[in-house]
Amino acid sequence: MRPFLFALFAATGNAIFVYGQRSSAPSANPFLFMLCAVTACGCLFLAATLAWQTPGNLAYVAANLGAIAIGGVGFFMTFFGFYLLYTGYGASQYALYAVLSILTTSLGVGVLIFREPLNAYQMTAMALAAAAIALWTYGRSLGPGL
Repeated sequence: MRPFLFALFAATGNAIFVYGQRSSAPSANPFLFMLCAVTACGCLFLAATLAWQTPGNLAYVAANLGAIAIGGVGFFMTFFGFYLLYTGYGASQYALYAVLSILTTSLGVGVLIFREPLNAYQMTAMALAAAAIALWTYGRSLGPGL
């Protein structure tokens, strides 16, 4: 149950983020909203980090600088991709992102890179995720619906 609650918390935060982006006025600078949102996020993380002070924080950062840089590149790609997706095609396109994330993150990173195990049910879910992408893409090609 705890993983579900953590995932629900993250999904709710993502929905709030998408609402913020979609409700903002368009800008000629595609990076402006993201910079301000990431800065606000950074301030929240700074406050949480200072409140959760532990010994060895600097040593941790020094030992994990490469992984931190990789994570930063991933955040940039994610947020810029969100900007392009949502401003160009709308928030409903999140379904496509979400299913692609299942495949790239769970399968690509989890299974292929870190060798995390999957059972038959989880493999079936991956196949259904791939089918969902195909159906979504086909459905979008038919034009607007309701």
